[in-house]
Amino acid sequence: MTKKAPRRTAQRILEVTLELFNRFGEPNVSTTLISAELGISPGNLYYHYPAKDELINALCQQHEHSLVEILLAADDVRHVEDAWFFMHTLFERIWAHRFLYRDLSDLLSKNRQLETQFQRMQRHKARAIRAMLDAMGRAGTLRLDARELDTTANCMVVVLTYWLNHEYVLDPRNALEPENAQSALLRGAAHVLNLLAPYMQVPQREHLLALTAAYSQPPGSHLAG
Repeated sequence: MTKKAPRRTAQRILEVTLELFNRFGEPNVSTTLISAELGISPGNLYYHYPAKDELINALCQQHEHSLVEILLAADDVRHVEDAWFFMHTLFERIWAHRFLYRDLSDLLSKNRQLETQFQRMQRHKARAIRAMLDAMGRAGTLRLDARELDTTANCMVVVLTYWLNHEYVLDPRNALEPENAQSALLRGAAHVLNLLAPYMQVPQREHLLALTAAYSQPPGSHLAG
């Protein structure tokens, strides 16, 4: 029987690890569980990834590449519909590697390389959001001065980065389950973009509020009690 190429095995390990991390959280997934889920020996896993941190770093790098791909489109955002699509796509990329965001503080406290990687991703996000706001300003969709632009961009990055944590706090048992992905992402995109409402002319602001109205409030079950 033909043996699988090492690269294919390594990629399969990453795919299964990502599924487990996203489902259970990185602190709750051991390399023993990963190898059992894959049906391979721990030694085979260690051959490709000698430490759990190497799996985490590889997944973070994968996530960074995925983010940068969409962040490069920030200059093309001109109008409310463009911004809505752009932000929702960003949240989709974050959702795909949501374990990084849910367990971020714990991960950063243990992994210096991840700390560096995530700081770089935050800089990528900040630059892209500023580019988006500049482009929307040139198109006449927004009116921000330089001070407002930097502050608003930073606030948008914070919400973008920590939105899923907010969802998780409100509903730990269900918020990050796959069946709730779409509603969580739409709410996140709505809240990030609503930060821009005060800087829009009336027609654009009304259009934004109409577009995001259905997603601007958390489900009633989140706030019950």
